[in-house]
Amino acid sequence: MKIGILGATGAVGRQMLECISEQLPECEEVRVFASQRSKGKVMHWNEQELVIDVMNEENIRGLDYVLGAVSASLAAQYAPLIRKAGAVFVDNSRYFRLHDDVPLVVPEINGEDALHHNGIIANPNCSTIITMMAAAPISRISPIRKIIASTYQAVSGAGIEGMRELTEEVNAISAGQQVHPSVFPAQIAYNCIPWIGSEQEEGYTAEEMKMQYEGRKILHLPDLKVTCTCVRVPVYRSHSISFSLECEAPVSPEQAADAIRSFPGDVYVEEGYPMPLETSNQDLVYVGRLRKDLVFEGGIAAWCCGDQIRKGAASNAVAIIRYLEDHKN
Repeated sequence: MKIGILGATGAVGRQMLECISEQLPECEEVRVFASQRSKGKVMHWNEQELVIDVMNEENIRGLDYVLGAVSASLAAQYAPLIRKAGAVFVDNSRYFRLHDDVPLVVPEINGEDALHHNGIIANPNCSTIITMMAAAPISRISPIRKIIASTYQAVSGAGIEGMRELTEEVNAISAGQQVHPSVFPAQIAYNCIPWIGSEQEEGYTAEEMKMQYEGRKILHLPDLKVTCTCVRVPVYRSHSISFSLECEAPVSPEQAADAIRSFPGDVYVEEGYPMPLETSNQDLVYVGRLRKDLVFEGGIAAWCCGDQIRKGAASNAVAIIRYLEDHKN
């Protein structure tokens, strides 16, 4: 197996390298691609030195898969080249997620969709993956009709620069200096910003609408309705989501807890509650504070946390390759 990583120098690309070692031991070669300014620099993988290059028709030949960790515009630019080379493109950007002919996949939920690809498979949005991992077991009891959610998203969701900005602001404030936000629209240190992404429709941001549109596709529920508020919080890693949902038929907290306990990739927290610190640097989604919703008749309220760099991005993308390999025949 030979795999390329497009955007290998970013937070998600670096995590993809680690996840390949963990999930795909049969991988014999990794090629790393980034922008011109990184060309010639070296990354390390499995005691090997990988020289970064700019992707082109020649150096992509022979790859079986390419993992994308770049912007939507770059994903769209490179996708034809990747498909022409005969590799399967597993893309982490938003560009292909809602294309009808491109599967949008969380392997534990709808892995079989990945088997019907035309050379491109999309990785969902990070907070959508984490929320759907918590909600999918409940939806298998009775299909979900409505979700109201609030996300509490770590600064690493904005990449390495987001983490750097939080650190710089904390240090500046401690030294009595002014802060000058550039990654986020306002100071993030000691603050919460209820706005992620650009405005899309009716006052909602693009990040907030992803949970509805991507959730519909992942759960195969075309009429799913979601109201979501996305909040950036001064946490380095791991997103948290509070959600309430209503199913077609009433679901009790006991039924929901049993379903979550038995769902691959989920951990049901019976005592205490999930928090970002304990859910960082691993691939499981922790679900807790499960209770009867007081607004939705027969509904469920819950809280979940998961590492958005791993399960919300890199690990989920690599797991898609793992699923394809395991179901080749």
